[in-house]
Amino acid sequence: MEADDYYTKDGTVDYRKNPADKRKTGTWKACPYILGNECCERLAYYGMSSNLMIYFTNQLNQHTAEASRNVSNWSGTCYIMPLLGAFLADSYLGRYWTIASFSIIYFIGMTLLTLSASVPGLKPACSAKDVCDPTGIQTTVSFLALYLVALGTGGIKPCVSSYGADQFDDADETEKNFKSSFFNWFYFSINIGALVASSFLVYIQLHVGWGWGFGIPAAAMAIAVVSFFSGTRIYRYQIPGGSPLTRLCQVLVASLRKYNVPLPADKSQLYEVADETSAIVGSRKLEHTKAFSFFDKAAVETESDRTNESKVSAWRLCTVTQVEELKSILRLLPVWATGIIVSAVYSQMGNLFVLQAEVMDTHLGSTRFKIPEASLSVFDTLSVIVWVPIYDKIITPFARKITGQKNGLTQLQRMGIGMVISILAMVSAAVLEIVRLGIVRRHNLYDAKLIPISVFWQVPQYFIIGCAEVFIFIGQLEFFYEQAPDSIRSLCAALSLTTGSLGSYLSSLLVQIVTKASTRGGKPGWIADNLNHGHLDYFFWLLAGLGVLNFGVFLAVAQRYTYKKAVGTKLSADK
Repeated sequence: MEADDYYTKDGTVDYRKNPADKRKTGTWKACPYILGNECCERLAYYGMSSNLMIYFTNQLNQHTAEASRNVSNWSGTCYIMPLLGAFLADSYLGRYWTIASFSIIYFIGMTLLTLSASVPGLKPACSAKDVCDPTGIQTTVSFLALYLVALGTGGIKPCVSSYGADQFDDADETEKNFKSSFFNWFYFSINIGALVASSFLVYIQLHVGWGWGFGIPAAAMAIAVVSFFSGTRIYRYQIPGGSPLTRLCQVLVASLRKYNVPLPADKSQLYEVADETSAIVGSRKLEHTKAFSFFDKAAVETESDRTNESKVSAWRLCTVTQVEELKSILRLLPVWATGIIVSAVYSQMGNLFVLQAEVMDTHLGSTRFKIPEASLSVFDTLSVIVWVPIYDKIITPFARKITGQKNGLTQLQRMGIGMVISILAMVSAAVLEIVRLGIVRRHNLYDAKLIPISVFWQVPQYFIIGCAEVFIFIGQLEFFYEQAPDSIRSLCAALSLTTGSLGSYLSSLLVQIVTKASTRGGKPGWIADNLNHGHLDYFFWLLAGLGVLNFGVFLAVAQRYTYKKAVGTKLSADK
């Protein structure tokens, strides 16, 4: 039997032609290779990027402002590139070949970065430790390597979680029930890689050398590539369905052309192909929904829609499934928007939490050993590692008994709980700052660089954020996968990733607004250069307040959300 004979017209594999193939492929058998790829890739990414600011200032001899701008530009590119990778995966390459090819590009970038930090001629010449004078070519090679990594991660980020979930058949209720658990362990593997990177590799870079510090992440990326290819024989595949942007534009154009055409009272009269499978390769047929009814006009058949007796122009007449594809994305956007403020809260770990720690006692107990302020984020990672198995093995079975839902909680319920927990993280940070400022006032320590309060009092806020991640970010991963049309799941995964960058931009904007407003009249402001004269707690309360408002909006959106339903299947979730 030829390989193409296994595929149905909608691009999925028809295992009825050879049921033994289903038993040999996919499910948890295929997942270790995908999770191994993700764990090693995240180790490589965080291991390389955690100290990038220090590398720019010390090894590439850049001023702080220039280095900060370059880190921001590179990080922003890493979040934009997934849109390109997702488009290629859904349109032309498929998720397997997108992950495979972009992983190799990623490895080439990591290898080049390692060479630029270790090979004489490519490595900047240093007259003393951290006093270096790079040439223009050396700096160029470093940035070429970094942007190859950004390109590589753009092909992996939006595809790998969806590809792992693809290993479980939506048409098989038993397999489908495993998807929620897969997303839990997928996020767990991310944080295992991040834990190693934020502890071991940070030390290697600062105390052993940048060659080893970048070489180990490059080796991890090599393992990631090998891990992914090792599962090739047992993966399940979906073939790409063509450009989703073209299909979306066709619905817009067709509906506008029929602006004055009335909708039929019986929606079953809307155009759909007669076959059991969808006209869109890689996607099941979708049932009609009432929302955004204007776009239904694209599926109203008129005499002028056919260019001849048999051929239908997709720019004039679209199927119900194609119209519902656009509606699905429009329904996702309000949920997506509520994730931006949550990401702004999450971004404080690398920002104001570190600033708060700089004026606290960082000694480890009574020893002389000091803990780097940014290293406290390891407690966020540890929190995720602790909470993932608790959620999967304890919370889900317990919630299942109460709600009757196969996954315990629906994705929207899970995300809502995560939002509430993220608000508590800001409350915890604000309370700690109130206590710290109380010590400042009582002992008149306004000009002191360090306040006698242990930095370990920050652990609760990190731990709470880690708990919130397990609820909201994993719920978001699963939600965008389940509610995205089959043929554009990578693109919707990329869309969900953009909340991270937008959350950072929002946090930066809020800091600028607050600083401008609170420093009028010569006042030091909330986020003062000397935090002992400021009110950082006010900013944390502001984020908590915005979180409450955001949660209210989320509840309204969730209450009105209409779940996607494929023809012949049950609803993927209940409200």
